[in-house]
Amino acid sequence: MAGHLVKRSFTLAGHRTSVALEPEFWAVLEAEAARRGEPLLRVVMAADAARDDPSLPLASALRVLALACRSAS
Repeated sequence: MAGHLVKRSFTLAGHRTSVALEPEFWAVLEAEAARRGEPLLRVVMAADAARDDPSLPLASALRVLALACRSAS
């Protein structure tokens, strides 16, 4: 079912966190990870580290990254 959220858990900077995104966003992020030859965790870690404003939700940063990846392809 398109549009439902899929939750994934990661350890970032020593802390467990969960991120819920639509499957379409996860698919783009997984494709980006494959393109880079890195695990998805590395892509998520890079997006987390690149946030200028730490109060910006990680889910939002990942959606923006996915959109940028789609635009670049």
